[in-house]
Amino acid sequence: MILTWLYVPGDRPAVVAKALGAGADAVIVDLEDAVPASRKEYARAATAELLTARTPVPVHVRINALESPWAGADLTALAGLRGLAGLRLPKISEPRQIATVADRSGGVALYALLESALGVERAYDIARAHPALHGLALGEADLRADLGVSAEAGLDWPRSRVVVAARAAGLAPPAQSVFPDIRDLEALEVSCARGRALGFLGRAAIHPRQLPVIERAYLPRPEEVTAAEEIVTAARRTPGAVALPDGRFVDPAVVAAAHRTLSLHHRTPVH
Repeated sequence: MILTWLYVPGDRPAVVAKALGAGADAVIVDLEDAVPASRKEYARAATAELLTARTPVPVHVRINALESPWAGADLTALAGLRGLAGLRLPKISEPRQIATVADRSGGVALYALLESALGVERAYDIARAHPALHGLALGEADLRADLGVSAEAGLDWPRSRVVVAARAAGLAPPAQSVFPDIRDLEALEVSCARGRALGFLGRAAIHPRQLPVIERAYLPRPEEVTAAEEIVTAARRTPGAVALPDGRFVDPAVVAAAHRTLSLHHRTPVH
């Protein structure tokens, strides 16, 4: 159960090596925005070399946008590599893009990054485009520019749209997009609480110092664990609708949510 994803530039192998031991549940090697055009080939080759063997934590790779001159070579270089746990596909706006990558990626897990108004509008169709697709996420920097919004409230609807689309398609809850200010950990904590309230699970980071904040924000609080244990215990005694000691009734959906809370509480971190 992954809560923390750490982005790292693909053209800096030494930084990638450090990231693998930084405490993230998964590392995302970025071949796209973090790598200038002049270093795309080097980043691709260095990443492919890294992924010839197993890694201490799962490694995903964000390839270049499918319409770019580099995406085809990215897919060719990465397909079938032993250490590749997933591909992050930027700027997805239609379902056929998922099927196109799935045909070339050797069955690896795919994750669609929705970074435009069109991508958000088609979120559900994209989410069920192919069995290889394991998740959705927002690329909020590009989305802000596309929508022309600056206030946080301007992204509330797209965020909820992606959460609903993922759930409707039977996918895991999306992880939050990165928080760009690596110094303001208090603001990161507030942002994570907001994301959790909207239905996200976990978050991508751009610096290791953000990881503990994200993990704390998304792990159940002690009172949530206690409440979940109470619900599960009552459900074991009584099938169907459950009466709690304080007189409240909870239905099977609430019981299922309690089981998810306990699974998260007892999770074994990848690291």
